[in-house]
Amino acid sequence: MSATLPGDPPGGRRAMAVWGIGVSVYFVAVIFRTSLGVAGLDAADRFHVNASALSTFSILQLLVYAGMQIPVGLLVDRLGTKKVLTIGVVLFTAGQLGFAFSPSYGMALASRALLGCGDAMTFISVLRLGSRWFPARRGPMVAQFAGLVGMAGNLVSTLVLARLLHGIGWTAAFAGSAVAGVIVLVLLLLFLKDHPEGHEPEPFPHQGAAYVRRQIAASWREPGTRLGLWVHFTTQFPAMVFLLLWGMPYLVEAQGLSRAVAGELLTLVVLSNMLIGLVYGQVVARHHEARLPLALGTVGATALMWAVTLAYPGDHAPMWLLVVLCMVLGACGPASMIGFDFARPANPPERQGTASGITNMGGFVASMTTLFAIGVLLDATGNNYRIALSAVFVLQALGISQILRLRKRAIRRERERLVVSRVETVHVPV
Repeated sequence: MSATLPGDPPGGRRAMAVWGIGVSVYFVAVIFRTSLGVAGLDAADRFHVNASALSTFSILQLLVYAGMQIPVGLLVDRLGTKKVLTIGVVLFTAGQLGFAFSPSYGMALASRALLGCGDAMTFISVLRLGSRWFPARRGPMVAQFAGLVGMAGNLVSTLVLARLLHGIGWTAAFAGSAVAGVIVLVLLLLFLKDHPEGHEPEPFPHQGAAYVRRQIAASWREPGTRLGLWVHFTTQFPAMVFLLLWGMPYLVEAQGLSRAVAGELLTLVVLSNMLIGLVYGQVVARHHEARLPLALGTVGATALMWAVTLAYPGDHAPMWLLVVLCMVLGACGPASMIGFDFARPANPPERQGTASGITNMGGFVASMTTLFAIGVLLDATGNNYRIALSAVFVLQALGISQILRLRKRAIRRERERLVVSRVETVHVPV
């Protein structure tokens, strides 16, 4: 599986430079995406909304993001990375600016939807860019490193944007951050290329709706694509829900911590994610059979720590337990990247964008569903976080059942493809 395939791009310094531009776009997109996580309480005060209405910000953003994944995958396969990333940067920068100046709840919602639309175009494009510039054996590390850079963007939100928000105010903080979108747009337009010379993709006929149906159907028929979706679904959302919206209110309102201490714990989730991402990437690149154990082990550890924290007797959990919870939540992002390591080998190059889009829907659908459920349960129970946050277990149980159902078929199919690939490699003419 790790052998270099015929036609593999060479990688190297130029590949790192070009891919770095794409990753910088994703970095900025994540800053904008997670900016609401440190501004949730401020948003509730600014727009005079309750928990359900507050969760609608993130739900709408994720709804747009998840709904755009397959269309974006198709666009990347058809138009290439540079065009799709350019559209994405323009949209998420406009969304961030709109959020800065929104005078009403409705305008703010529209701005977050626009941001989510642009954000949706970044990660799949970055994965496609990596597959065009680096050898296939580098796939797991490329995906994990992209996720790591994304978490660095989350770190900027929790450390920098949170301080700006409480220092210079709502409008200045969000409008000022939008400058980063302009910078990466200039870099993208000037320096990014879809692929190295001599590695142009073969022309592929596009026939309107028929092409779209074929791409989606062919990707979905592969059990590896479906397994990738459910791995992403089950692993990503607990940390996403915690960082994107409900972590800060839970730590401040339910655990009695100051905003400063709560921010430090959110930062710990991000730092843990970055460290674990490096480890998971190395392990999966060297030991492909470790993918499922890592994914399922992460789900189990997350469920255990979530349960222990919620069930802890007394009004507040001890700090050491919250620290361990946040460290374990840091494994969710790297584990979700494993989903792409099932979808990638299951699909040929001309379907990589579509398959990645299907996979990437998983975690964001789960996050969107859980964000909504927690908001509704908080309003229904008078802000009982123990009951509301227990919604996580329902989604985890659903995801695990699907992973166990698909795993044998997906792995068997992958092994069959590997045998065929090796035979073709042996018979490549020289």
